[in-house]
Amino acid sequence: MLLEGLTKAYPGVVANSDVSFGIGEGEIHALLGENGAGKSTLVKMIYGLVKPDVGRMVLRGQPYVPAKPAEARRLGVAMVFQHFSLFEALTVAENVALGMETPPPMRELAARIRSVSEEYGLPLDPGRMVGDLSAGERQRVEIIRCLLQDPKLLIMDEPTSVLTPQEVEILFRTLRQLRAEGTSILYISHKLEEIRALCDEATILRRGRVVGTCTPRERTAREMAELMVGATLGTPTRSPRPKGQVALGVSDLSVASPIAFGTPLRGVSFTVAAGEVLGIAGVAGNGQDELLLALSGELRAPGDRVRLNDHAIGDLGPAERRRAGLVSAPEDRYGHAAAPDMSLTENALLTAAIRRKLTRHGFIDWAKTRAFAEEIIADYDVRTPGPGTAARALSGGNLQKFLMGRELLQDADAIVINQPTWGVDAAAAASIRQKILDCAATGAAVVVISQDLDELLEIADSFAVLNEGRMTKPRPTQGLTMDEIGMMMGGAHGMEVAHHAEA
Repeated sequence: MLLEGLTKAYPGVVANSDVSFGIGEGEIHALLGENGAGKSTLVKMIYGLVKPDVGRMVLRGQPYVPAKPAEARRLGVAMVFQHFSLFEALTVAENVALGMETPPPMRELAARIRSVSEEYGLPLDPGRMVGDLSAGERQRVEIIRCLLQDPKLLIMDEPTSVLTPQEVEILFRTLRQLRAEGTSILYISHKLEEIRALCDEATILRRGRVVGTCTPRERTAREMAELMVGATLGTPTRSPRPKGQVALGVSDLSVASPIAFGTPLRGVSFTVAAGEVLGIAGVAGNGQDELLLALSGELRAPGDRVRLNDHAIGDLGPAERRRAGLVSAPEDRYGHAAAPDMSLTENALLTAAIRRKLTRHGFIDWAKTRAFAEEIIADYDVRTPGPGTAARALSGGNLQKFLMGRELLQDADAIVINQPTWGVDAAAAASIRQKILDCAATGAAVVVISQDLDELLEIADSFAVLNEGRMTKPRPTQGLTMDEIGMMMGGAHGMEVAHHAEA
């Protein structure tokens, strides 16, 4: 595919300006850029979701002007989105059929799914309910749905964010097989070591413009990150800090999941001292959301199963827990962590009203609330016209930075975060991790739930894994190998925990 002079502007911002580059047949091409660099808009133009103001596209020698995604798919362009678009109450085959213009009879489609999934090393049972699948298996559904279209160009947006190391290797084998068969792949990821291992060429965007190209295997991850941000990249540093008293304690916590097809928590126990960072890994869907809900107060825990500064808080709701000194940030930034149609100022108020004292005598202090939103924007380099901007108008990464700032600037005794750097660029990720370490250095007990293993190994003092709602005993992060972690995430360690729990 060839892109020539693509430009797209919105009121007050030029998302893409004169973007030109090519993706060869049988090439895996990385698209790199920091949050707000214009990657999403560019991909939307290629996939027919957005029409460029200026410029042209050519696919396999023919002019390519998709009016909508269905036309893009018909012309040979398929996309696997970062956020899965699957119906949990339907089977694999039924979900695949929904993505086809004219699906064949279900029996014939099921046979094709089995054949194609086995051919590409991504075996799937077309009769299984999607709600019963792991995150890695759900991604297989998305990929197979695309492969059944026999695409000329496959776009993949952050495809490894919810995969174990073993699943990443399976995915890479599949993508290399597609490359060998002549399929072009546009690969978007903030995981630069993966880019180095997989991609043939890379195009770097900065503020909507192409600022460079490179061959990833000839560059270090740091060099690529610095090309993206146009500055030297900082490395998070730990300040020496002795551990204090236990600030957050969870004891034999077992709760049912309020989420359809969710995972109940089974006998979860751990403690986090003041000044300590506990990292919790695990494949998505193994109880991470439920643990966040149980710690935040959205899901009540019986008796004294959850304690903060040696006080039972299991019966308290979210507002009471915030007042007591525990703040939290869920994974889902659209609708759970933020109200998309509300302004950044209003979103700042939603969780910080108590701890930042943003109300007086029952009335909102809008000047103080706006000042807090401006503080977050400045401290976390949130790219936005101002605090009056609606949350949904921000790129995913910039909204993530705003939400992390909102919680980390509340001077809490305990902080619980699910996926703190999800979808943010390397520089922003490094900044957020440093802010987390800074909070720990001032005495906060921090729980970081993340699928990014490199992140946990970088900032966590102790490490545990959630598997099928059970949690391994936390152990020091230092000395852990990636193979050990991969086995724990895949369930080997989870079985051991299960046996202990049953004994």
